[in-house]
Amino acid sequence: MRRLPFRACAGLTVLGLLGLTGCGAQVGPSAAAAHGENRTIRAQQVMRLTTVHERTGMTLLEGPVFDKHGRLLVVDVTAPAGEPKVLRVDVRRKRSERFHTDDRGAYTSAQFSPYDGRIYLTDFSHGDIVSLAPDGGDLRPFFTGDVDGAPMNPDDIAFDREGNLYVSDSRGMSDGEAEGRVVRIDREGKGATVLVDGLAAPNGISFEADYRGLWVSELTQNRVSYLLLDGGGAVASRHTALRVDAGIAQTDSIAVDADGNLYQGLHGRPAMAVYSRNGERLATVEVPARAAEGLESATNVAIVPGGKRAYMTVSGPGGGYLYAFDALARGVRQSNGG
Repeated sequence: MRRLPFRACAGLTVLGLLGLTGCGAQVGPSAAAAHGENRTIRAQQVMRLTTVHERTGMTLLEGPVFDKHGRLLVVDVTAPAGEPKVLRVDVRRKRSERFHTDDRGAYTSAQFSPYDGRIYLTDFSHGDIVSLAPDGGDLRPFFTGDVDGAPMNPDDIAFDREGNLYVSDSRGMSDGEAEGRVVRIDREGKGATVLVDGLAAPNGISFEADYRGLWVSELTQNRVSYLLLDGGGAVASRHTALRVDAGIAQTDSIAVDADGNLYQGLHGRPAMAVYSRNGERLATVEVPARAAEGLESATNVAIVPGGKRAYMTVSGPGGGYLYAFDALARGVRQSNGG
């Protein structure tokens, strides 16, 4: 999630979101890195999922994740009560349906747990994490409350192999100091630990392909930090891995494919930047210029598990859309939700 992509303060007030931010040719990652290439991949429009909500003045799609039947779930962060807050999409038939709504949540990400198979949603505005049954029913609270004496603004989630949650707590600045954190919550929701703090509005979070470390994007610094883990869930070291040259755009959510390539969403431009795990800029995924009017962010992407077809959530005053492109490598858990 990000500072919201277009400014509709009345709508933000309604939802209590004033603190929010907001098919080209396939490219071979090794060849691209070897030649220092930065290819442009043109995404193709699949369908429009939402229009601007009258009550909130905006729509903002996020958190795409495929279920075991190949259907795509997408959250609409600014959907008001009674309208779909989670949609289920048949991407082949280009059909969508309401999957979940409630009168409270402002959900910024969705992901299936490898532990219990339920869908976990982050409620940015209320600091909560909730879960749903795979069919969309049985809404349950999972975690709420302060962590180390401070409330959370949970944005994206990454699960480890055992089902523990690693959450980007997208807190902003106070007295000039960055207050964002990465929080680890055990799979039962009973214990929460701050792994790192002092981050600048952390947003995207994803394990690398072998689970040795975490990539974390910092929205207000346009950088991606790498957190090396120690094998017990704690952080062994931390450094700035990427500085994203994005002009007026800012770093949003992150996905990682089977080859370890990073897909960095952008708020402020309907595009994604693709990097190798060693920092080479491999490609830029863009919405065609003729379709970009009214679109202001490409927040996130899900790559079909085991395949290369990728579906990107794109939003703006023109509505909320799905765009598709061919990823550089096949999809894995790290490129399916968050």
